[in-house]
Amino acid sequence: MKLTRQTSTTAPLRGDAAPPWKLLVVDDEPDVCTVTRLCLKDFRFAERGLEILQAGSAYEAKATLAAHNDIAVALVDIVMETDDAGLRLVEYIRKTLGNHMIRIIIRTGQPGAAPERFVIDHYDIDDYKDKTELTATRLYTTVRTAIKSYSDLKIIDLSRAGLSHVLAAAPDIYRLTNTSMSEFFEGVLTQIVGLCRLSETSCIGTLDGIVATIDGQEIQVRAACGNFADSTRFEEIRSDCSTMILHGRKPNTFSERVIVIPLIVESRPVGFIYIEPTRELPSADRNLIMVLAQQCSSALENIRLHTDIKESFDQAIDMLAEVAEFKDKTTGDHIQRIDHYTKAVARELGVSEDEAVLWGSASRLHDVGKIGIPDALLQKPGKLTAEEFVEIQKHTRIGKAILGRSNFMRIAREVAMHHHERWDGKGYPEGRPSREYSLLTRIVSVVDVFDALVSPRSYKNSWTTEDALNEIRQNTGTQFDPTVVAAFMAVHARGDFNQLIESARTAALSDSAEQQ
Repeated sequence: MKLTRQTSTTAPLRGDAAPPWKLLVVDDEPDVCTVTRLCLKDFRFAERGLEILQAGSAYEAKATLAAHNDIAVALVDIVMETDDAGLRLVEYIRKTLGNHMIRIIIRTGQPGAAPERFVIDHYDIDDYKDKTELTATRLYTTVRTAIKSYSDLKIIDLSRAGLSHVLAAAPDIYRLTNTSMSEFFEGVLTQIVGLCRLSETSCIGTLDGIVATIDGQEIQVRAACGNFADSTRFEEIRSDCSTMILHGRKPNTFSERVIVIPLIVESRPVGFIYIEPTRELPSADRNLIMVLAQQCSSALENIRLHTDIKESFDQAIDMLAEVAEFKDKTTGDHIQRIDHYTKAVARELGVSEDEAVLWGSASRLHDVGKIGIPDALLQKPGKLTAEEFVEIQKHTRIGKAILGRSNFMRIAREVAMHHHERWDGKGYPEGRPSREYSLLTRIVSVVDVFDALVSPRSYKNSWTTEDALNEIRQNTGTQFDPTVVAAFMAVHARGDFNQLIESARTAALSDSAEQQ
């Protein structure tokens, strides 16, 4: 598949005004706080104003810090309730809270109590000012510089977090689990938020982002931030983006700042990225966002390729299973039930859902080797002779041979070859202890026998469920893996196998009626 170059469309902001930067003033002199407010009343940086929080002691400051996790700058006095209260507060912020983003400026009226050089050397602060030197202009400059530093650090942190998501997910993209895809798109979106020069908390209301995919007319959200938690608002955005991308019509509701980037695979739109920055983005940032969009397109292409391959694999399994069913009608429905039994026991043993589904599919091929066994033996109504049983045993090696050329069939190949091996090593075809084989193989060994017992066959009547369970119990530790049997019994005790057992008897009666 060839990816084409994405183009962006711009237009109007729907979001709220940008929230103000937060400045914490920690000082036991009320007049100092009042003067600070007056000096900074018209403060603006990056189109955002300033909210000043006030604390009259280090103790009060701790409560304020607990209530506001997005404070950009703290102006901290040293001498308050104790001679070193401010310095203890600095240690609390850096060490106890682990907050290394907030810019801390010591502002003291008693520099002799804590000399500048000592404080700079021993405490993680960003500036040290004598109150007497902080004129209105110098205060403005100091706060602006600190907020710019905080903003830059947050951008770096967001980019790092986004990159971390992308890098963590990238190795799994080719396995394409739901988790890895979600993390990948989340990381891309986090990167975009960082590129738009917005703090993590300012996503709410000042930048709304979404990465979505379009499958025909269906749009599925992959990652979102901002107020897209509001489903009503998302429906509006989704409708507008669909109109723009699928029909080429630009919605009147879009403003100049809204950016919509189509995700293109094989000249066809398969999704979009939608963002609402609070300022005009430089061309360098736009170009980088386009690169990230290209990565989203590549990820979507990979998942489509993976889906095609998986569907082909599933179809191959279905085809082989149907051939085995056609060869021996009595085992056709048995194959489907083994799939369900296997998945249930695998889940009980802690196997992940994706892996359990794969194991269920592989288990359906356990008797595929019966394709090579004569019909007269498979359908013989009476008991097999010793020579005939030796012939039947060949279905394990035939199954292995049929599945032997495909790496995709690796686990199914082992099941086909070894599901008649025993825990004590007295099974066939190799006579080795079944503990040497996979857990899947040991599961199929149990469920295959159980289903055969409760199902009527041409050579026997069906057993009662209790008799079949007792047979499994009596052969635990000799024929069957005890751990697998325990899991099987636990699932049965919950009633999860009742429908399968009933279907085994019903299907057999139906087949018998048809033959008559």
